Amino acid sequence: MYPDTPDATDSGASASPASSVNPSPAAPARSASEALIEQFAQDYLKDRRSTRRWNLVIRLGWLAAFAVLVWGFVSQGSPASAPSGPHTALVELRGEIAADTEASAEVMLSGLKSAFEDVGARAVVIRINSPGGSPVQAGIIHDELQRLKKLHGKQLYVVVEESCASGAYYVAAAADAIYVDKASIVGSIGVLMDGFGFTGLMDKLGVERRLITAGENKGMLDPFSPASERQRALAQAMIDQIHQQFIDVVRQGRGDKLKETEDTFSGLFWNGEEAVKIGLADGLGNLDYVAREIVKAENIIDYTPHENVAERLAKRFGASVGAGAVRAMKLDALRLN
Repeated sequence: MYPDTPDATDSGASASPASSVNPSPAAPARSASEALIEQFAQDYLKDRRSTRRWNLVIRLGWLAAFAVLVWGFVSQGSPASAPSGPHTALVELRGEIAADTEASAEVMLSGLKSAFEDVGARAVVIRINSPGGSPVQAGIIHDELQRLKKLHGKQLYVVVEESCASGAYYVAAAADAIYVDKASIVGSIGVLMDGFGFTGLMDKLGVERRLITAGENKGMLDPFSPASERQRALAQAMIDQIHQQFIDVVRQGRGDKLKETEDTFSGLFWNGEEAVKIGLADGLGNLDYVAREIVKAENIIDYTPHENVAERLAKRFGASVGAGAVRAMKLDALRLN
């Protein structure tokens, strides 16, 4: 009697399939290779960030080093204290007198010229603490001191601390007066040439020396070859001549004050008290005493050239570059071989 209509049950049953939704498929699990690649990428990015930071630090370091170099060169060239009025000019001679030291002729004369040229300097004092060194370097300093004294008309004094021996006394002989401490070591007016001979040891070890020379005396004083009497005589004549040059300089510098004995030029040395007695020194006194009582100018200005920070860094940098170049050349040689 009623039209056919779906009942509630049928309606619910028929709606059920339409309303149900299939669940989405689960994401596939990452493979081990994908995880490894992701970890590698993260580590790579971290390493790159670290590298950038270190590059920045290195650049800042180089910038700081460059700033120090510039500051060092700009601040170089003037005495430790600015001259102001009459004063005693001081130049220090310390350590071995040799070409590559702070007591070289080049370094010493730089300070001495400035000291003599300054119109405020009443006199120049060299304070010495040196065992000597190269007769060539000492001779250059001595001769230039004589020229500067004559050119500027100023007195030159030497004050000795611990020692003024050999080449250092060669320099001191140019002074108008030498002052020492009673315990200073003074003298050693002589010349030496030393070395070693290994011929006996080589015979015991069965080592043969193969030395090929062009010129009869080219291998003279070679420590691995026997020395002939003629070569010994030639070497002795050479140092005797240099010794005589030393003697002449001392006699000229000290004049009548020198009380010569057979030991004066034998290479012996004396303490300061004895040095005054035999005329190698003029009296006892330190730098302050000479400035105050002799020069009459208590204000002391130091003209000694000092190696600054920039020069030390430049030398170290140059040495590093040189060592690197040597290593590179050795590696190239190995590759070529």
